[in-house]
Amino acid sequence: MEAVARLKNVPTSPRKMRLVAGLVRGKSVNKALGLLKFEANSGAARIEKLLLSALSNWQQKNEDSRIEDANLFIKEIFVDEGKMLKRLRPAPQGRGYRIRKRSNHVTIVIDSMTEEQLEQQQSKKSKKANK
Repeated sequence: MEAVARLKNVPTSPRKMRLVAGLVRGKSVNKALGLLKFEANSGAARIEKLLLSALSNWQQKNEDSRIEDANLFIKEIFVDEGKMLKRLRPAPQGRGYRIRKRSNHVTIVIDSMTEEQLEQQQSKKSKKANK
């Protein structure tokens, strides 16, 4: 059972936000929250809050399940461009330079791991440890 959370019109550039999104893509929810808590990038706090929102959405859908037993992970996270505010900065000789204030939309999808996915993940870890 998956849950979705969306954050719209975040006033940072999509490029900066994609860096943070790449850090947590595919990670377990607990590990992702730990990473985001200590990440210095400004977008990390917003994505952390969004991840907590997705977690509460999942909890509302699955009231009978416990979060600890569900093995939740970030199935999908993507950042799209939002509206762009165009401003003019005064420039020499009466000209004006255009400033583009970018914004973005972030979407997170979390899901619980199946038994097969857990076994595959553990086998990958053991193969890396053996190398």
